[in-house]
Amino acid sequence: MKQFILATILAGAIAAPALAADYKIMAPAAPGGGWDQTARSLQEVIQGSGSVPVVTVENVPGAGGTIGLAQLISQEAGKPDVLMVNGLVMVGAILTNKSQVSLAQTTPIARLTGEYEVIVVPASSEIKTTADLVAKLKADPGAVPFGGGSAGGTDHILAGLIAKAAGADVTKLNYVPFSGGGEALAAVMGGHVAAGISGYSEWEGQIQSGELRALAISAPERQAGIDIPTLKEQGIAVDFANWRAVVAAPGLSDEQKQELLGITDKAVKSEAWKQTLQKKNWKDLYLPGDAFAKLLEEEDARVTDILKSIGLVQ
Repeated sequence: MKQFILATILAGAIAAPALAADYKIMAPAAPGGGWDQTARSLQEVIQGSGSVPVVTVENVPGAGGTIGLAQLISQEAGKPDVLMVNGLVMVGAILTNKSQVSLAQTTPIARLTGEYEVIVVPASSEIKTTADLVAKLKADPGAVPFGGGSAGGTDHILAGLIAKAAGADVTKLNYVPFSGGGEALAAVMGGHVAAGISGYSEWEGQIQSGELRALAISAPERQAGIDIPTLKEQGIAVDFANWRAVVAAPGLSDEQKQELLGITDKAVKSEAWKQTLQKKNWKDLYLPGDAFAKLLEEEDARVTDILKSIGLVQ
């Protein structure tokens, strides 16, 4: 592969040694999914900004992203020209897959985007409000099956957080995992589960048509254009985003880290990235550097606690 020198760094920054050639963004998932789309969108924006002449995307799928994570840590260590897309899903996958590597071994760069989740019931459900759902959970959590994505994934984690915050017995949480949003939707619509959890965009159409009743959204405050109350305003002290981010390899110098932060910052503040967010309906949750590193620590602790409570990890 031809070698290229990174010629442009963050506008206004003091000139620093260029990053190594062959700049790469790893997508630890198969082509077409959310992480892959994020990687390819970032690739396009970075190249278009002039920060990097050539950026490639490498897909390394498997085990909730932990195979790609292991590759980043073992094979890319010390390389200042590699970013890897990741997200909250990976935090749980590290635990459920008993991964020998963790995000704590990487160099955190920035949270990029996220989506808030909704808790829904069929329009015909006797559960009219979040208070109704909480009452049932407290009385008998096993009798209130939640439907959502894979076991240990973001939907499952949120179900556990809600049950815990509501004062229900989390160890008796009844969660039914489905392989895709379509299957989960069918289960909710058919009354096979009491409530469903998914990203808002997944079920937006059914919510707007009135087929599904949205009880709550997991955002920290009301969202513009979305007439759904938050969990917090209904007495459930939980806010939760299914975020996506980028990290770099371990073993980088402060100077190398700052250059990666600069390139990422320039990309996400560009008009091209704003257009990408709008086109793909991605929520801008940009959080760079040390603030993102702190978030990673907090999310790891929160997810570890809830998955242990649920009984998925020891």
